[in-house]
Amino acid sequence: MAFLYLGGLLVSLFGMVIIDRKYSLAFFKDKRRALITVFVAVAVFIVWDVLGIALGIFFAGDSPYMSGLFLAPEFPIEELFFLTFLSYFTLIVYRTTEKLWQRT
Repeated sequence: MAFLYLGGLLVSLFGMVIIDRKYSLAFFKDKRRALITVFVAVAVFIVWDVLGIALGIFFAGDSPYMSGLFLAPEFPIEELFFLTFLSYFTLIVYRTTEKLWQRT
């Protein structure tokens, strides 16, 4: 059960890729722009997390569902995948809304 959360994040990320592929919303429309957008968003969130950790606001906690793998103190590997999912999801929602808005 140690990798359950990471597995859930990977399944969710894969689902976003399927949606993106079917409707050509982000990476399957313009790989370069989507990569830059997701990379910048993840970088901003990583800085946010590092500042929160340094200030003692954020901490990893203890859960039987997390892998126990850390990229830095109090920064579990699941956080990187969550931030990537969050950024990609937001981009997909934005592009979907944009497409629907253009139809009206």
